[in-house]
Amino acid sequence: MTDLSGVFTPFALNGLTLPNRFVMAPMTRARSPDGVAGDDLARYYARRARGGVGLIITEGVWIDEPSASYMANVPVLGRPDQLKGLGRIADAVHEAGSRVFIQLWHAGFHRASLQLGADAPPVLSPSGVAPDGEVVGSPMTDADIARVIDAYGRGAREARRLGFDGVEIHGAHGYLPDQFLSTLTNHRADGYGGEEGARARFAAEVVAECRRRTGPDFPIGFRLSQWKLWDYSARIADTPRVLAALLSPLAAAGVDVFHCSTRRHWDAEFEGSTLGLAGWVKALTGKPVITVGSVGLDEALDTRHGRRGEVPLASLEPLLEQFGRNEFDLVAIGRALLANPDWVAKMREGRAADLKAFDPRALTELF
Repeated sequence: MTDLSGVFTPFALNGLTLPNRFVMAPMTRARSPDGVAGDDLARYYARRARGGVGLIITEGVWIDEPSASYMANVPVLGRPDQLKGLGRIADAVHEAGSRVFIQLWHAGFHRASLQLGADAPPVLSPSGVAPDGEVVGSPMTDADIARVIDAYGRGAREARRLGFDGVEIHGAHGYLPDQFLSTLTNHRADGYGGEEGARARFAAEVVAECRRRTGPDFPIGFRLSQWKLWDYSARIADTPRVLAALLSPLAAAGVDVFHCSTRRHWDAEFEGSTLGLAGWVKALTGKPVITVGSVGLDEALDTRHGRRGEVPLASLEPLLEQFGRNEFDLVAIGRALLANPDWVAKMREGRAADLKAFDPRALTELF
């Protein structure tokens, strides 16, 4: 029997006590018509909270900025009815005994994938180019940058007012903050481009504005990744030095926890070391980290994404070995929680044999 006692210990994060180390990873559900989260979405999150997850991180929620979105039926931190729907999620999760962060999202140049009319909001990105060099709008002006940063800050303020326990800034997978971090999409020659510290400036100013709007005692997370939606081999940092230079300004600006998105949590991040991305980020920044990536499953997302057929379960021993070496503080579960809303409770009770394998059809369902 695997000893899971360590990951069932509480964890304190900027004044917030989590009952255990398990986190529900943010996964887009696209079940919020006109940006309004309904009771079904609140029940969906509450079910995972009742199943024992210590912290829920919602799917990405568009900040209140016309340029932010590129996908329909995603919640929006905008109109009163949209805010009310999000508030129901916070209430439902709390009633179920868990904590909940809201993830703040801006798509950046991904809006270029839409059929935009002449009166549509612009496509915003650092340099107006996609990774392959295709022109996708114009580079963000100083006024654009200030407006978007303000929208992030207003979103964090509203999240606290609605009762959420913290926010996570989505800076991974090629979305707007990540587009500033990457040399593939940031070709700027001003204070927001060039060396690592300058490329991190936009993300750090977003963090600082969220901190200013919420106060010192409100947890702020930042999700980062090397890989992108269009390229699993993409990297923002080829060496630990570059990674440290990118993340130090964010840590100084007020990040409380880094959420390190990988496809396989056990993969080594840099040649010559066995540490994964979470282990490196924890060592380089001194901040708490969340690890994620195929936890409890033996195949990464893309190999079965969109196909029929179950993804087999896998041992948690590699994860527990990393935890024993203090390489992470919290662990996020994604697909396994779609298949098993009570995954955490079953693991606590020694009922791993009762777990269902993940079926990709769960990606399109809401239960």
